[in-house]
Amino acid sequence: MNESVHAVQTAPAKPAIEPFDAARARGDFPILSRRVHGRPLVFLDSAASAQKPGAVIDAVRHCYEAEYANVHRGIYWLSERATEAFEGVRKTVAQFINAAEEREIVFVRGTTEAINLVAHSFGRYSLEAGDEIVISAMEHHSNIVPWQILRDEMGVKLIIAPIDDDGELMMEAFAKLLGPRTKLVAITHVSNALGSIVDVREIVRLAHEVGARVLIDGAQAVPHLGVDVQELDCDFYAFSGHKLYGPNAIGVLYAKAELLETMPPYQGGGDMILSVTFDKTEYNAIPYKFEAGTPNIAGTIGLGAAIDYVSALGLPGIAAHEQDLLHYATARLKEIDGLRLIGTARDKASVLSFTLADVHAHDIGTVLDREGIAVRTGHHCALPVMDRFGVPATVRASLGLYNTRDDVDALIDGLGKVREIFG
Repeated sequence: MNESVHAVQTAPAKPAIEPFDAARARGDFPILSRRVHGRPLVFLDSAASAQKPGAVIDAVRHCYEAEYANVHRGIYWLSERATEAFEGVRKTVAQFINAAEEREIVFVRGTTEAINLVAHSFGRYSLEAGDEIVISAMEHHSNIVPWQILRDEMGVKLIIAPIDDDGELMMEAFAKLLGPRTKLVAITHVSNALGSIVDVREIVRLAHEVGARVLIDGAQAVPHLGVDVQELDCDFYAFSGHKLYGPNAIGVLYAKAELLETMPPYQGGGDMILSVTFDKTEYNAIPYKFEAGTPNIAGTIGLGAAIDYVSALGLPGIAAHEQDLLHYATARLKEIDGLRLIGTARDKASVLSFTLADVHAHDIGTVLDREGIAVRTGHHCALPVMDRFGVPATVRASLGLYNTRDDVDALIDGLGKVREIFG
């Protein structure tokens, strides 16, 4: 008797993540070969500003040495070359975050300026007294103060979504804060002070259900997570080049084209115009309408090189490496008596904030510096977070693609020195 054979349907296997060679990548960063106070540099402050690989340094140098001129304004060879390189980065950024169009990419000085642009262009002209802006209790000052300015000047209401004792956004409480007067949600993707990763996809879904727009502060996310703005369906996404192994004073505001079309200019002058008379000014097309004045040409080209560098290494491999380091470092820090981790969310990026007994964070940082270890100490531009956890400051060790377990071990040994000195 013939029997029918039914093939078992299985999901396609996920592509394997290539092993990440941090030691090899480390060699791409010239500054990491330095010695500090006679000791090898252990750099654990990438969340503040990451170090730069040779590819980025070379790209900036080449711009100034071989192809520098102002962009968009010249018909001579150098200007055309500089413009081609500059606009090529816009395409690179659009592909990196999967924007639908290159004109949705606005170059700014960094995340702070991007948020201020949205506040003072979209916010001033789309909101009115009584409208509500929802942010979270874990925001960086850059995603608090611009909205407070609108609150004080326009009468909009600022609503704060709570976080729990682990530093996680309380999603049920967040959802209950949304209503017909909610016009904007401005939320971090990854907390700079806690490392908590926020479920921004769900945030966007909930916000859009009540007709609110969503701005995501992605400064701490882009170096560690793959970001797809179309998948997220966010209205605005902001990030900085200097945290992505690129130059400082360059960043990106992504915004949906239909929003940029309706928003008025943030600043006036330079390339943001088509024509000017004393009676009337006609503004340029997007994104140039928001890029007044001579841009950071070399910085933009350096940002493109940084994105190329990170993309070549592969974000999945980088993320897996950093998660391994995070788990290793967390386990080792928990072994230290008197150490309290601030921020223990289940889903975290590679940020470790902590206090140690009664020793002030600045004293800890000073002792670690003498051991060649660079960490950040203070409130990390997140004073409301410090208030939430009842501490004046924390020590923050933030890990990047170039860090290794040896760096973590050096941190642990350095904290041993702190214990020896302060008891």
